[in-house]
Amino acid sequence: MYDLIIIGGSAAASSAAIYCARRKLNFKIVTLDTGGEVALSGEVGNWPGIISIQGFELAKKFNEHVRSYGVEIDEGWKIEKITPVKKHYRLTAANGAGETKEIETKSVIIATGIHPRRLNVPGENELDRKGITYCTVCDGPLFKNKTTVTVGSGNSALESVLMMATFAKHVYLLSKFPDTPETNGGFPKGENILIEKAKATPNIEIIYEANTTAVMGTDRVAGIKYKDKNGKDHELAVEGIMVHVGTIPNSQFVEKVKKNKIGEIMVDEKCRTSMRGIFAAGDVTDVAYKQIGIAAGQGIIAGLAAIEYINLWKE
Repeated sequence: MYDLIIIGGSAAASSAAIYCARRKLNFKIVTLDTGGEVALSGEVGNWPGIISIQGFELAKKFNEHVRSYGVEIDEGWKIEKITPVKKHYRLTAANGAGETKEIETKSVIIATGIHPRRLNVPGENELDRKGITYCTVCDGPLFKNKTTVTVGSGNSALESVLMMATFAKHVYLLSKFPDTPETNGGFPKGENILIEKAKATPNIEIIYEANTTAVMGTDRVAGIKYKDKNGKDHELAVEGIMVHVGTIPNSQFVEKVKKNKIGEIMVDEKCRTSMRGIFAAGDVTDVAYKQIGIAAGQGIIAGLAAIEYINLWKE
């Protein structure tokens, strides 16, 4: 039986693993892939100590650091179920070859992150990473002096267009809501200061009651299609599309821990979940901001809390 299983392969999982390895816990990482959303990011310029690095390279450094401690990593395996057994847990894992296995552990850290909600329109999958991004902070600077569009109606969409306006030539913002007081000016959950800034920025053009219907382009994004409130089709010629229509926590496999209404795992100050011996860290939790540095910090908290738990564990 393991002391701990860490589920996930990105920032939170890596930082937890480093601390647990230094304390000589009997544990391993189980992850479908290494790097998570970090590895899919473009340029990362907000990781302390490194002025600029590609997300793939940063994820590689995380993995190298973890492996330097000799940590066992089961890559290519997805945890499908966590079953309580007396005071420990049985994890059911499966791989792409259809094989399954069970792992017994005293404790668990869930660090499976999130994935962006997609538009689910024609052309999106074919042009993914070819002008479409789900992280403006990561990839926005690649579109300097170009025309872009952001799709969304929340704070992340507003922050996206305000950032893009600083270096893009022209920025469209498609909101599915009308510009009325009842919808907070087209952004029901948006902060007023962001809405006011977006509306006052000269090179931002907001289009209301717009429902995206397709992404245009062959090898690269060339434009976007949408329908207005009357069902009329429109096209915008753009070189970049920023999708900010929400995120989905990778928490579906965890059935009994307490989650909020959007599926984020709820944790306390020690990253403890509602189930004894199960901890969670990073973007999969209800932490306020989804950032690499915050995920890494939560991973450390979860690792230290798991160590504390194991020191007191009895069957």
